[in-house]
Amino acid sequence: MPDDHGGFEHVRENVDGHPMVNLLGYASTYWVRLSLGVLAAFLTRFARLVPPIVVAAAIDRAIRQSGETGLLTDVGLLPATQVTGQAARLALLERLVAIAVLAYLLRSVARFASRYLLQSTAQKVQRDLRNDTYDHIQHLSMDFFVDHQTGGMMSILNSDINRLEQFLNTEFRQLIRVIATVGGIAVILWTYSPKLALVALAPVPLIGVASGQFLTWIEPRYKSIRETVARLNTRLENNLGGAAVIKTFDRYDFERDRVAAQSEAYHDEKVRALRIRRGFFATLRLLTGVVFVVVLYIGGTDIITGTPGTNGALTLGGFALFFLLLRRLYSPMRRVGKSANKYQLAKSSAERVFGLLGREPTITSPDPAHRPDHVDGHVEFDSVTFSYGDRDPVLHDVSLDVPAGTTVGLAGATGAGKSTLVKLVARFHDVDAGAVRVDGVDVREYELQELRDEIAIVEQNPYLFSGTVAENIAYGDEATLKAEWTDDGDSDDDGTQTARDRVVEAATAAAADEFIRDLPEGYDTQVGERGVKLSGGQRQRLAIARALVNDPAIIIFDEATSDVDTETEDLIQESLERLVEDRTAFVIAHRLSTIQHADEIVVLDDGRIVERGEHAELVAQDGTYADLWNGQADAEPRPADD
Repeated sequence: MPDDHGGFEHVRENVDGHPMVNLLGYASTYWVRLSLGVLAAFLTRFARLVPPIVVAAAIDRAIRQSGETGLLTDVGLLPATQVTGQAARLALLERLVAIAVLAYLLRSVARFASRYLLQSTAQKVQRDLRNDTYDHIQHLSMDFFVDHQTGGMMSILNSDINRLEQFLNTEFRQLIRVIATVGGIAVILWTYSPKLALVALAPVPLIGVASGQFLTWIEPRYKSIRETVARLNTRLENNLGGAAVIKTFDRYDFERDRVAAQSEAYHDEKVRALRIRRGFFATLRLLTGVVFVVVLYIGGTDIITGTPGTNGALTLGGFALFFLLLRRLYSPMRRVGKSANKYQLAKSSAERVFGLLGREPTITSPDPAHRPDHVDGHVEFDSVTFSYGDRDPVLHDVSLDVPAGTTVGLAGATGAGKSTLVKLVARFHDVDAGAVRVDGVDVREYELQELRDEIAIVEQNPYLFSGTVAENIAYGDEATLKAEWTDDGDSDDDGTQTARDRVVEAATAAAADEFIRDLPEGYDTQVGERGVKLSGGQRQRLAIARALVNDPAIIIFDEATSDVDTETEDLIQESLERLVEDRTAFVIAHRLSTIQHADEIVVLDDGRIVERGEHAELVAQDGTYADLWNGQADAEPRPADD
């Protein structure tokens, strides 16, 4: 069952495989770039270990003139013979400086390469993952959007995918840092003093075990945090989108309390996770501090009581090397805890992202699919029964035959099933029983998008995209939308219509051209978010124009003239009568004057057809339609007395 608060907890069940493995699958697309970045990252860490070795060699060979060879001698970078004399010692020091310079140069170049390659790979994965997730959401069926809130979807597309990018960007490099640094330092310390190396490396497995336990502790916390923040986002989005309603009813205090409750829940979850995280890190620091003290005591005792460089005793340069490397050893090890924390956060986000990607649409095209060369628009409802999920049926055994080119008006009280009935034509939902056919073919046999290309819908509250008037009208036809829009482009030289021609013609048909030209920038006027800069009637006329520009075989008007004044309605009606004469049209109307000239009027009540016929015939029957008509006639405003 979906999370009523938009948390998307249930989508985790759809993850195929381990979510983090799926994430690496996206990264593997860029394996060349990734491999070079990993190699450069290892080189960066190894080059960073060279300067401490140089310091140890300088102390033992150039400064103290001891006979110990050291690691640089073992790999052939320094002479094995003992160095004596000022000139020889200076020459040795210069060689050590050159080695250090080369190490820093290699580190700088490798660091740039690793960060650029790995971070750019993370950005590419983020781009691909967001594009795929958005596209997948868009192709999910309408029942998904009915059951899920926009805030939860936005949380996945933004917060969760951004978190995965951050994990790849930082924690993947941290993993390389741990492996290269701990492995390299372990080899170096063992070379200089196996005894002290064992002491220094003893906490490493303990930290590994503790990090695993930390994952167990923190995992349920961060799952809860992700769900809590999704619910908070949903609440904030609802309130910001409903600002006008909140102001109208003066519900500031009520909504503040609801947001505060969600914020408090988020705060409590974060604080509980913070307590566990801070305690874990404090324990790690205490452990590394103990090791530092033990190494100081044992190493110092060896140097004071023994002869450095003999019988496995630590040299003075080696003693300095230990403390230079100890800090570098435990810094990434302490980071393991933070990485474990980041891993759990990323895993929780990955579960939601890949769980959503694993959700399959319930409405799909069959294979093979019916692909007609032409659609006439003959629509038939054959004993249709439909319900939303487990709820009671919205439609009961509805049968209706609509020949091509017929205009059908749908009337009835709110909730009678009018909008649901016409949504079945475009196959936004599938029937529970019966069939919906277009040109004699069950809509479930059509290639889905080709079916919808022949159907245009104008809703009661049309959605306009942020953009220009022209772009919103052109949205109804892909070729028109992608064509270059020019203000002065009329017909082409060969007489064919330009994108401008098609947009203007559709706007004229919808009685919108006149008010559009009166706008500050005409067809190039920005309509604002959801068309907020336009009136309700203007938005509806643009939506009608958008539906007409595609020249559909079937057109559906769902209360399309409910927000326009009588004069504008008359203009639209006059134009539509001409435009729908060769199309099949379904007109849902609360205002019955809109459908009184329809070829047939169908009256629904509680999901059933109770009356059908022409306007005059239904009024004469003195039934449900007549009651609705007379009720509206009585409600018409009367002219004021002189």
